[in-house]
Amino acid sequence: MSASPSATGTAPEPRPGPTVDGADAGPEGRRRILDAAAEAFWRRGYAATTLREIADAAGMKAGSLYYHFDSKDELLTAVLRRGIAVMDEAFSVAEAVAASRPPRGRLRAHVRAHLEALFEHGPYTAAHVTTFHTAPDPVRRRIVPLRDAYEARWADLIAGLAAEGALTDDIDPHLVRLLLFGAMNTSVEWFRPDGPLDLDELAAAITDHTWHGIARRRGPEDER
Repeated sequence: MSASPSATGTAPEPRPGPTVDGADAGPEGRRRILDAAAEAFWRRGYAATTLREIADAAGMKAGSLYYHFDSKDELLTAVLRRGIAVMDEAFSVAEAVAASRPPRGRLRAHVRAHLEALFEHGPYTAAHVTTFHTAPDPVRRRIVPLRDAYEARWADLIAGLAAEGALTDDIDPHLVRLLLFGAMNTSVEWFRPDGPLDLDELAAAITDHTWHGIARRRGPEDER
């Protein structure tokens, strides 16, 4: 996965006063800022994006942005928090919907949910997976516990499949999770929802290629 430009060494931007028009002061103004920031951080990277560019994209003055956020770091933190929350919500939905499916079907449902979070719920999750590793250290420290909790849910899912006897005995659940995350998250660099491959097909491909390497060979009912 290609990294976004590093934030290291960037000088802080001059800060205008936190003045705000009435229409920009409420939750809708904050949402516009976050939407614009997530899109910009995803497309251009954190370091290459200025607060003025975000304010322009949100249709407001820079001072209105400072009414809601004290700094670009605080804005990035909010975007990254929202990105991990979208992924976590998607995991919970898949967990409920796919509970009665065979092991492979459960894994595919969770892969599909993660991809849906990346491509069908705005740019927050895509911004998260492309920006986190180049975010300033204080921002990363605030986000790491949230990422750890989400990754633990995946570790539990894979460990559960192993406990059911669906996976080979020599499988390392941690390595399986890393392989899955690599395949899912790097798709933001090349996958296009309007391209020749749809999201269901992408989810099936990632699941199937992974499953063939980790699954204990069983009957056809486990192939669904």
